[in-house]
Amino acid sequence: MITPITRTAQRRLNLATYHQLTQAGIPSATISGRSRHGGPWQRLLPRVYLLQTGPPDTRQQALSAVLYAAHPAADPLSGTTAALTGGAALALLGIRDAPPEPLDVLVRAPRSPATAGRVRPCPTTRWPATIHISGVPSTRPIRAAGDFAARTDDADLVRSVLAHVVQGGWCHPHDLHAELRAGRVHGRPTVRAAAAELVAGVRSIAEGRARETLAATDLPAPLWNARLHGPDGTFLASPDAYWPDEGMALEIDSAEYHYTRDAWQATLLRRLRLESRGVLVASTTPGILRDRPADVIAALRTLLTLGAARPTPPRVTARGHAQLELPLPRRYAPNARETV
Repeated sequence: MITPITRTAQRRLNLATYHQLTQAGIPSATISGRSRHGGPWQRLLPRVYLLQTGPPDTRQQALSAVLYAAHPAADPLSGTTAALTGGAALALLGIRDAPPEPLDVLVRAPRSPATAGRVRPCPTTRWPATIHISGVPSTRPIRAAGDFAARTDDADLVRSVLAHVVQGGWCHPHDLHAELRAGRVHGRPTVRAAAAELVAGVRSIAEGRARETLAATDLPAPLWNARLHGPDGTFLASPDAYWPDEGMALEIDSAEYHYTRDAWQATLLRRLRLESRGVLVASTTPGILRDRPADVIAALRTLLTLGAARPTPPRVTARGHAQLELPLPRRYAPNARETV
């Protein structure tokens, strides 16, 4: 026989609030007894119970945070009074480098539940549209990214996570830029730097370092992640940086993404496609760019000079989103997460 509490548990990933349990007719003494050490239930957060003996998984931990922060009288799955946001929501989507904790949960101001364990309620008057991610009421990726940037002091982590949100196709960089301004966090130097890179076409921390390195020289500014097509419209590649007037590309190849056999062969084939159309290709790694930037600049300068002197331009067309220039940050904070 399926009881009301069974239906509640099935709908909420085996979770229930104290209010839901009592509404289902479970006496307070029974709730306390079953959630004692060694009992069939577990108290995860104040007034939030896991109706199983095994440990909670990531989804259950995330949903427990929403159940805790939601208004007791509201349906916590509706997303109308509480919604997961920030790094935890992005981590549920599988966005690289997004930290699953702390569990940031938006709540409608003026409600302001107390912080509990890893749960960090975030009151807001700017309530967003919500979605369900793996059964958990959450903000959309663009809002989650903005809330993450607003509450994270690690500059490199902000750059990396925002880049992966855009690179994964969850939002356009211009829309993310608008969200950061709407959330009034764009004025933070780390956030402004990350937004400037994304709008300019940069999609990784290594590319951000390259952009800053180039900005300190007299070399022309390239297009970042432009899509290059052959004369017949066939897509060739999307190099990290491309100088269309000189027909020269820069590729920043990290060990993490390029040094398996299949990935390395794919990299070489992409390079051959570009070179067969007359594109000059310079290669480096994040480590070389970080430790020996002068060597990289010297190579780029030579290839750009060669490219500009050629009588015949390369047989490619660069297509990409418009590059909107924003002020660069004054200095770059070293990144501990980039690959070598």
